[in-house]
Amino acid sequence: MNYKLIFHTIGKILLIEAILLIFPLIVNFIYQEENLFAFALTISILMVVGTLLIMIKPKNKRMFVREGFVIVGLAWIVLSLFGALPFTLSGEIPNYINAVFETVSGFTTTGASILNDVEAMSKSMLFWRSFTHWIGGMGVLVFVLAILPNSEGQNIYLLKAESTGPQVGKLVSKVRFTARILYVIYFVITLLEVILLLVGGNSLYESIVMSFGTAGTGGFGIYADSVGGFNIYSQVVIAIFMMLFGINFNIYYLVIIGKIKQAIKSEELRWYFGIILLSTTMITINLMVNLNQTFGIALKDAYFQVSSIMTTTGFSTVDFNLWPTFSKTILIIIMFVGGCAGSTGGGIKVSRMVILFKSLKREVQKLLHPNSVAPIKMEGEVVEGSVVKGVNIYFAFVMILLFIGTLLVSFDGLDFTSTFTGVIACINNIGPGLNLVGPMGNFDCFSYFSKIILSVLMLIGRLEVYPILILFLPKTWTGK
Repeated sequence: MNYKLIFHTIGKILLIEAILLIFPLIVNFIYQEENLFAFALTISILMVVGTLLIMIKPKNKRMFVREGFVIVGLAWIVLSLFGALPFTLSGEIPNYINAVFETVSGFTTTGASILNDVEAMSKSMLFWRSFTHWIGGMGVLVFVLAILPNSEGQNIYLLKAESTGPQVGKLVSKVRFTARILYVIYFVITLLEVILLLVGGNSLYESIVMSFGTAGTGGFGIYADSVGGFNIYSQVVIAIFMMLFGINFNIYYLVIIGKIKQAIKSEELRWYFGIILLSTTMITINLMVNLNQTFGIALKDAYFQVSSIMTTTGFSTVDFNLWPTFSKTILIIIMFVGGCAGSTGGGIKVSRMVILFKSLKREVQKLLHPNSVAPIKMEGEVVEGSVVKGVNIYFAFVMILLFIGTLLVSFDGLDFTSTFTGVIACINNIGPGLNLVGPMGNFDCFSYFSKIILSVLMLIGRLEVYPILILFLPKTWTGK
């Protein structure tokens, strides 16, 4: 294990977090709030610790898979621990465990909150809270790779460890340029949403903060009713952009370089839109029949919530906790599906679900025709056996962690629906669940022990199990 390289890289990441904290500090000055001490002290601590770690110079800068996963896992943990300091130092979230939960939820783009009165928060703290969504949406390490020099070309291991989906490839030959392309696309789409929200009559602050939550598919709102208080135009804009950020960013790259036909032919993209369309249609009909809603209102609310839950954003325009059981069941199902691989969305990912179902179909066919050869194809190409195996193992890991998490959190004695959907919401980085943790509720009902468990599950879900799991394996640290 190259410990010096790990510490040195973590030091760079902490210095970057210190720089990023300057933005909410500026907001603090603009609105003449009293959080100067909280931000300044946190920035100072990050600068000192980061500088001390950078002074540890690695003789060997070569990075391998193990170092890549360890750096990613540790980076997200330390970013959250330090990122929680402004909330506690300012007194706006006095309890540090609560502050860590809120910050982990922000960086992992989960959007689960412990705040009982979000509107009582200062604008600078709400800005930092939503800014963590934008930082974590594309990936902290992807941002680092975009601005820092390569470690002798080995940074592909960082990209693989942090990126989502069953397969990770470079858009261009160099990892650094790949990271830059991803962030340019990310920034441009975010800026476009900000402009469209401004056109809809929202303030610059509202437009920026809500775009942060949408871009990162995070879902932290700045009002008690989430997006319910915004006009219909703004709700539609946010719903469309949630869907756009749930698309694999490779698709956007293909469009930019003129390979539009190849982008449109994406199998995962067709499944993604198909699930959204089918879910929206079924919920719309269900709301019209059971709640006597007009077609327009039912369609708007159904599409918004499907887009929000499918992309694991977590914004809401209505209390879907009051919807018919059929509609709520559909939402729970698409909680697991999530967005596309290579997007800012969470969940298991559309591509994994497609491969999983094709794998099940093949096994049934083999029972009927034992000698048949039926390769699994995705995007017109045969999926390697190792990828299929990886998808099955990942799905098994998620199910095991879901049951273990539910068991541990159940010690709080809350109702099963709140407990179970709360764990689902955290491990799939969605935000709201049902009942006590529904869109009009929050996660403050859980004990500190459960909040720690849920925080770990959020990190595991965002980094897709392995980077966090590897941190707890003895062989990771023995060097064997």
